[in-house]
Amino acid sequence: MKNLIVLSAVLLTGTVLAASPSDTLVIQSSAEVITLDPAAMYDVISAPVIVNVYEPLLTYPGSSLKQLVPALATKWTASNGGKTYTFDLRTGVKFHNGDTMTCADAEYTFRRNLVTNEASSGNWFLSESLLGTQANANDDKSITWARITSAAKCNAQGQLVLSLPKVDPAFLSKLAYVGQAIVDRKYAASIGEWDGTEATWKSWVGKDLSGSALNEKPNGTGPYKLVRRDAGNLLFTVHDSYWGDKPSIKNVLRQKVPELAARQQAFLRGDADMIDGGGRAVDEAQLKGKPGVSWVDDLPNTNTVAIFMNQNIKNSALLGSGKLDGKGIPANFFSDVNVRRAFSYLFNYAQYTKDVFKGQGTNLTMMLPPTFPGYDPKISVYKYDPKQAEAAFKRAFGGEVWKNGFTFTANYRAGSTSSQTALELLKQSVEALNPKFRLNLQPKQASELSTDAGKGMEPMTVLSWSPDYADPDNFMYTFYSSEGWFSLRSNFKDASIDRWLNQARATTDTAQRDKLYSQVGRRAHELAPVINLPQETKYLVYSSRLSGAPLTKAGYNPLTFLPWAELSKK
Repeated sequence: MKNLIVLSAVLLTGTVLAASPSDTLVIQSSAEVITLDPAAMYDVISAPVIVNVYEPLLTYPGSSLKQLVPALATKWTASNGGKTYTFDLRTGVKFHNGDTMTCADAEYTFRRNLVTNEASSGNWFLSESLLGTQANANDDKSITWARITSAAKCNAQGQLVLSLPKVDPAFLSKLAYVGQAIVDRKYAASIGEWDGTEATWKSWVGKDLSGSALNEKPNGTGPYKLVRRDAGNLLFTVHDSYWGDKPSIKNVLRQKVPELAARQQAFLRGDADMIDGGGRAVDEAQLKGKPGVSWVDDLPNTNTVAIFMNQNIKNSALLGSGKLDGKGIPANFFSDVNVRRAFSYLFNYAQYTKDVFKGQGTNLTMMLPPTFPGYDPKISVYKYDPKQAEAAFKRAFGGEVWKNGFTFTANYRAGSTSSQTALELLKQSVEALNPKFRLNLQPKQASELSTDAGKGMEPMTVLSWSPDYADPDNFMYTFYSSEGWFSLRSNFKDASIDRWLNQARATTDTAQRDKLYSQVGRRAHELAPVINLPQETKYLVYSSRLSGAPLTKAGYNPLTFLPWAELSKK
């Protein structure tokens, strides 16, 4: 209790702990947690916290990205040709406020996610599975209360039954996503959230939950519960009635410390156990090898990054003259495959890996992490080759590109060193190839860039993707389908790729899916819809006072983040 009082005082004053106690994990981050409501969560800042407060039905064991094991569900069966899933739920599970979890809570959770399904949340892919559409009832009038209640309901035996309109081989993986964690129906209604009834559901369709009552007062089944929050700082303590193994570390203090130098100093003094770093180059120079610092390298990275080339640009302000006259480009400039191939040959992959990752990176054959099923390492990759680029440009638009030249503007996310470096390297190569080529660069705020890219307004920009669930569909369909998340950003469409991706969605045969994704990857290399940027080799930096399987190469899992309950501190 004394430590908790001290930690609360630290939280309120915003000061930094000195010589953090052995029963307290201190985490310093550059940003505050966006939400503590699972239904609103769709970011990599909130997820590592929510995963310790709430729990989904299923999870991943150890470092595996392929195997699923019970969390709040103890077992499950598939029937009706893979379109109906029945879950036995764990008994004796308590929410932080003492309520006992029942099937009604799980039923409510999935219905709430389907009802709200706000555009900035991750519930679109749950709705896609259970209702056959990514939209909510405001945007798709075919969604009715009857459809929602039929999709998620409890049977007479107290089992949760989830029903799909068609087979979805990625469905179980989606249920391990932390945004599908189970919430307390009675508690949620008591603090002003949706009451779960037909009488009120329409007023909650598409509702923004980022500032919800559950965000302010979370109540999960996870091993840690929120004690208090202040000015972006959060204090958690162990959930005494937790159904699983009791955590070794009693308290967790997550502090917002915007300045990198301040975080580094606190870490090196032992005041913080884990911090947001400054990237490999900075962290190796400032932290690696210092007393009290542990470093684990060669960890799996599940993020992919690409330079997008928009084939139907809807922003004339970035196109100069709008013509192939050397003073601009037409809106369909990147619709010519030779233009896209030329730019792919002009990116200096080795230099980027050296400059950004200190040489610790891998060239990807497709926009899928190598750790995921379906990745084909035998597909060719583009390499920096100005001669190949020149030949491609001379074929583009009947030779007009090489003859007349071009000018356009590419935006990158302000503050993103890697994005800026990528486009600067490309600019250097492009302008060195032909004096008539001009690529102008300018920074843009992340929110504005994301919005404009989503409207097809950016000619060329750097965009990244982190997986929602451990299935290749979440990358391959997202990047390459004409109906995928990035489709409006690239306006790329290929009938063969669309057909293969839809076939991969319709079968649970792993070998067949792998074959189809390989075909997509090979076709994507041929058509070059995006420039595949090298993938960084991931690493962890943490206090040597910490230990636990998630901090080891054998136990680290990028999709479960770092479970606090599995860590110890001396």
